[in-house]
Amino acid sequence: MKTIGILKEKSNDWRVCLLPQAVKTLNDRGYDVITEEGLGNGIGLLNQDYKNVGASVYSKDVTIRKSDIVCSINHNYNNEKLDHHTSFIGCFNPLFFRNALNVYPENSSIYSIDLLPRTTLAQGMDVLSSQASLSGYKAVMLASNYGTRSIPMFTTAAGTIQPARVLVLGAGVAGLQAIATAKRLGATVDAFDVRSSAAEEVKSLGANFIEVPGYKESKSTGGYALVQSVNFQRKQNELIHEHAIKADIIITTANIPGKKAPILLKEKTLKQMKLGSVIVDLAAEQGGNCELVKNNRITTCYGVTLIGNSSLAKTIPSSASTLLSTNYLNYLTAFLENAESNLIQSTLVLENGIIKHPKIIQDSQNLQVI
Repeated sequence: MKTIGILKEKSNDWRVCLLPQAVKTLNDRGYDVITEEGLGNGIGLLNQDYKNVGASVYSKDVTIRKSDIVCSINHNYNNEKLDHHTSFIGCFNPLFFRNALNVYPENSSIYSIDLLPRTTLAQGMDVLSSQASLSGYKAVMLASNYGTRSIPMFTTAAGTIQPARVLVLGAGVAGLQAIATAKRLGATVDAFDVRSSAAEEVKSLGANFIEVPGYKESKSTGGYALVQSVNFQRKQNELIHEHAIKADIIITTANIPGKKAPILLKEKTLKQMKLGSVIVDLAAEQGGNCELVKNNRITTCYGVTLIGNSSLAKTIPSSASTLLSTNYLNYLTAFLENAESNLIQSTLVLENGIIKHPKIIQDSQNLQVI
């Protein structure tokens, strides 16, 4: 019988990857579950809530040592003792943070759920989508708190206040949720994405889609952008600049797996933006879409408030945990049924201390060649 351990996150992250109801499901299926003490304190859950559904509660070290499978969101191995082979399941972003893999010992394996393919079969396990959706929502709410003007239009006896203009750069899951939230609040919304295929979704939410003429795309790329000509990139920068200097709020979400985020807002644009406007950069962890943004910092440049945060979902931990718990339970179900399936193997990063993911191996070889 396998033992599944659940770890508490860092002090500034109160999310939980498996809630008591999910633990009960695992327990009912015959698995032993161990939780780190204080696991759910940040969202109002007590140790007793986990004990009531059949879990045991221990310290972090004991939880790791006793478990065959250790689940967390963002686990950092700190030389904890492993009595036997242990599989770590979490969201490690290994394509970008490759060096974090070096600390894991030979009798361990790592499965990173954020590497799951975006397929119908994996939808119920898609942690990136569930957390990005919450981040897109929270980005707009956060921007409204730091902005100097209201979002909806107000008509009063003292005059009319026009709705705020919101610009969303990147129309993926986070971007689309940001668009939907801003529209619900009454904003006028413009959205940009290099993929012209995103236009239909943007327009369906009531936003104006900013399209750069001359974009080239191919079905063979699986929806990812092709490298564009220098002339196209120049037009793109000019069009984004034109809309950015009119915006009251900008939400940036453009990211590339394993790469530095593309710069979409340069310093010259910030210099011409409205005083009191706000930029929330959800790509800050990987360098940011705004040239001057700092990750996990709120700064002011040229009268513009810059908020760099790629983990806004953790600021609403109860909602985030509800979605994560479903994602993790679905993944664990598939993992425990057949860890050798193609779906699970697509998330295998490290096996017995050896890197196994082909993308990481390929990138490492390319770096060595350079």
